[in-house]
Amino acid sequence: MEIKGVNLGNWLVLEKWMSPALFEGTTAEDEYYLPRQLSPEVYEARMKVHRSEYISERDFAAIKRLGLNTVRIPVPYFIFGDRPPFIGCIEELDRAFSWAEKYGLQILIDLHTAPLSQNGFDNGGICGVCKWSQTPEEVEFVLDVLEKLAKRYGQRPGLWGVTPINEPISEEMWEKMDIQHRYVPVEPELAAGSRGNSFDFLKQFYSDAFDRIQPNLAEGKYVVFHDGFMLKVWKEFLTRPKFQGKIVLDTHQYLMMAEMFGCEQSVEGYIGFIREHYEKDIAEVQEYVPVVCGEWCLFNSLAVGKDTKGGQTELNGVDLSGGRSVSAEEKREIYRALCKAQLEAWKKGSGFFYWSYKLLLDTVNEPNWRGWDCWDLGKSADEGWFAL
Repeated sequence: MEIKGVNLGNWLVLEKWMSPALFEGTTAEDEYYLPRQLSPEVYEARMKVHRSEYISERDFAAIKRLGLNTVRIPVPYFIFGDRPPFIGCIEELDRAFSWAEKYGLQILIDLHTAPLSQNGFDNGGICGVCKWSQTPEEVEFVLDVLEKLAKRYGQRPGLWGVTPINEPISEEMWEKMDIQHRYVPVEPELAAGSRGNSFDFLKQFYSDAFDRIQPNLAEGKYVVFHDGFMLKVWKEFLTRPKFQGKIVLDTHQYLMMAEMFGCEQSVEGYIGFIREHYEKDIAEVQEYVPVVCGEWCLFNSLAVGKDTKGGQTELNGVDLSGGRSVSAEEKREIYRALCKAQLEAWKKGSGFFYWSYKLLLDTVNEPNWRGWDCWDLGKSADEGWFAL
């Protein structure tokens, strides 16, 4: 089937920018430091309320009504509650499967974080730190988590697939994105030695993860490898006989990243980039392995009215003063054109997952967040920006 999906971001894996109120009373910028700055009682209460209210059964009904058929659910490495001070969330994932099966949706379980992080992003669990792949015991811990998830859900009709790790950053992208300046580590000594993941490591980890996951999956369910921001380098690895018909390649394509690579900030510039890169590259790779765009959205600097330097705000300490006012009608035209072009690109592969289903930002009263509401698929659909 063609995947038409959405991410349930910020539900079981927190991202401060998507729900700043969760981090009130702390200086924490990521999930690692949140429980270290709250009392155990406050942390537990805050997490229980968030998880019970942020996503519920009615959201699955709404996702179905949007015409979607799949949800990608980011989960943390501490999902089973065995890594204090974090609180596990396996019961929430159990409920999600029941909801998905009621409404005829399928789930991609996405292991979104790893101990000591696989990318140094805030969404990797701890900012500025990327040492997971250098720590054999933590690599083994992740493999155990994946095997347990596969055994728990591998025969469920609601499962579509399992992603062994989200966005493991390559050595090249670690340098290009200047991670430790964009995501400043709180403890420099903990971050010391951080670096991108080698291609050789990723190939070995993916092979090992496949061997732990796939034997537990029912027929027709997939192991989904993220491309490590290197879409076109995987052919020799992915065409190994043991993978045939059992894997999907996941690529994440954001227009804000295209801007970082020099894409002109105009509708014509974006559409040209989408056609020249997204469409052609995905079509090329789809020839030998199914490809999904596991994360994308409508966000772009043109609709914000100023260059966001790759999706940053002044909260990142970046000077983004100036800019121009963008009317509601102009914004609508920009988003509709870019939605159509990107949906056409994803059809060259096997489908997509929008990032994300919802967020809790005040994009009206908070100047830093104006123009960021398109990250919210529900609002984008309500505003007529997004339509299948």
